[in-house]
Amino acid sequence: MTLDCRSWKILLYLLIIVTLLAGGAFPATAQTETIIKIGGTGSALGTMKQLASAYEKSHPGVSIRILPSLGSTAGIKAVSGGGLDLGLASRPLTESERQLGVVAVEFARSPFVFITNRKVNKKNVSLRELESFYSNPEAKWPDGSRIRLVMRPEKDIDTKLLRNLSPGMESAVKAAQVRSGMIRAITDQESTDALVRTPGALGCATLGEIISENRPVNILSFNGVKPGIKTAADGSYPLVKSIYLLTTAKTPAAARQFAEFVRSPAAGTILTKNGNLAVNVQ
Repeated sequence: MTLDCRSWKILLYLLIIVTLLAGGAFPATAQTETIIKIGGTGSALGTMKQLASAYEKSHPGVSIRILPSLGSTAGIKAVSGGGLDLGLASRPLTESERQLGVVAVEFARSPFVFITNRKVNKKNVSLRELESFYSNPEAKWPDGSRIRLVMRPEKDIDTKLLRNLSPGMESAVKAAQVRSGMIRAITDQESTDALVRTPGALGCATLGEIISENRPVNILSFNGVKPGIKTAADGSYPLVKSIYLLTTAKTPAAARQFAEFVRSPAAGTILTKNGNLAVNVQ
């Protein structure tokens, strides 16, 4: 029996988690170097790399390793098992995850945005249009080209945010989830990659991911409101995704010190420049 591409990707992510929990994700280094391992949701990776770079400059001997996108659930599992020093999630913890001893602290909120392939000639999308795009398999852009939806897993936070937009979106997204021939992506980076290379593609991301990774996509206004720090802060742009930093009782002291930096005013400046609202600044 052969495995399709999506199955191979799932197996790859499971292998990464197992490797992390076994402590074999990184080669041995000199004992004088302190390594902090961080991973989880792809929404935060680009900004976290910039935060890590700034921290390393002022903390000689500290090396921060940011893993490729694992997703929130995998990040939570890895940090609870000790495979990661700090985890990143874009959803709240479940009760069972809290019982594992994981603690989540929100440190940023980023506008949840609708993005298209760069060649799509559209600047704004309304809720009613989105309901039509997701419910109609033959939906087209104004120029007559086909709309190609990039779908995320059913239980992913992005899918939940879409379904919660309205009763119409609830049914439209459910219909799109079971439709054959859809473009499907597991992680945030896979989703944006698929959108960049697919003519007519429409999907979702955080503004933080798009800005911090300098992604060549078209960011749409929603119901006439442009997503940004100011519009998210004043509530005129209503869609945001929270980003959480994950620790446990066994989190090393060096990792806790970096976590404190992430909530500092200096880190807040980096967060803001990359399309995030800083939260819980100390």
